[in-house]
Amino acid sequence: MAEKLYFSRHTKVYLEQGTNIWEIPVMDGFSFSQGTNSSEVVLAEMENAGGVSRRGRTQFNDSYAPAEWSFDTYVRPFLGAVGGQLDGDVAQMHAVEEVLWANFVSPFSKDNTYTPGAAAVDGAWGDGATEGVVLAAGSSTIDFSNSNKSTLGVFNLLFEMGSCEATPTPIVYRVEGCVINSASVDFDIDGIAQISWSGFGNIIDEIINGDTAHSGTYTVPIVPTINEDLDATDNFIRNRLTSLSIVADDTAQFPGNGAPAGTYKVVLTGGSLSFENNISFLTPETLCKVNQPIGHVTGGRTIGGSFTSYIDTDDGSTHDLWEDLIGAADTVTNKFALTFSVGGVTGTPRVAFDFPAAHLEVPTHSIDDLVSIEVNFSALPSVITAADEATITYVGAP
Repeated sequence: MAEKLYFSRHTKVYLEQGTNIWEIPVMDGFSFSQGTNSSEVVLAEMENAGGVSRRGRTQFNDSYAPAEWSFDTYVRPFLGAVGGQLDGDVAQMHAVEEVLWANFVSPFSKDNTYTPGAAAVDGAWGDGATEGVVLAAGSSTIDFSNSNKSTLGVFNLLFEMGSCEATPTPIVYRVEGCVINSASVDFDIDGIAQISWSGFGNIIDEIINGDTAHSGTYTVPIVPTINEDLDATDNFIRNRLTSLSIVADDTAQFPGNGAPAGTYKVVLTGGSLSFENNISFLTPETLCKVNQPIGHVTGGRTIGGSFTSYIDTDDGSTHDLWEDLIGAADTVTNKFALTFSVGGVTGTPRVAFDFPAAHLEVPTHSIDDLVSIEVNFSALPSVITAADEATITYVGAP
């Protein structure tokens, strides 16, 4: 038998949901794995008359642990093509990774996913009431307003190993019943905007040609139905163009020094954002069987992050922000509107992360060649039962 080795750099990743198979261009460092939960029985007794104390043990596999997966993608907005894979008579703004956001914030399933546009019809997410991505010609918006759900979008991930070889003989691993637990964005000043995704799945298995056990007959190599704009080079975003807007709600306690009142001028040196669904997987406990996870439930939604900036004594700059925050001894929950404009405020491509009711912690100082501060924040809803902590807006090149 000829020896065959597989390299991670020869891998393609696909997301299968309904009749759509999205190609997801990922970066080096992806992973997927699954373990087992086991229990152990140990003998523990005193000596018998012969001076023997039995010390044996045995072990049982109780259940499969949820499969875990992670990968990184770039932030890549683009304007769809009229009559292309996604849109019909009107070109709408999209992102290469929008299917991931849609499942992060909405309860999409195999029966409720994206419908590509046909002639005189625009592509659309969901049924209008459950959409997580709102599409328009000028921008697309990631909407969290429908994320107060006990379950979220479920899909399959397909990892096709050996797909990029000169003479491919790929092997495909499928992570079934996937959900997205977290998404994080880091602002590396000299890098390209990217998102780290991670989540869980029910089980990992292998796909072979003609497999009809699940959502249809597979062909290996996998043939995606949606891979629009993957080869474009005008949809990457440079982090160095990122700016931050900070406007306080209480302008008496936090006056800032700009227009409108309460505005602070902060030039970023770095930062990160995190979005967490805090998902738990449910697994039955049945004797004489290695149980498989059956599904997930969501926990409390957690959104927040941090940003760093040099200490600056200009009016309304970082020194004033620190001074106002540390002096607010009677304010137990503050409120600031934060907008991170990654890629700039007006340029394209860009993406804006809006947090209208962020609670800022007292900044901490970092003593380096240049003294700087780091500010941690939590994005809060307008009321505790709402789902309006954040809005994400994508704008691609026209």
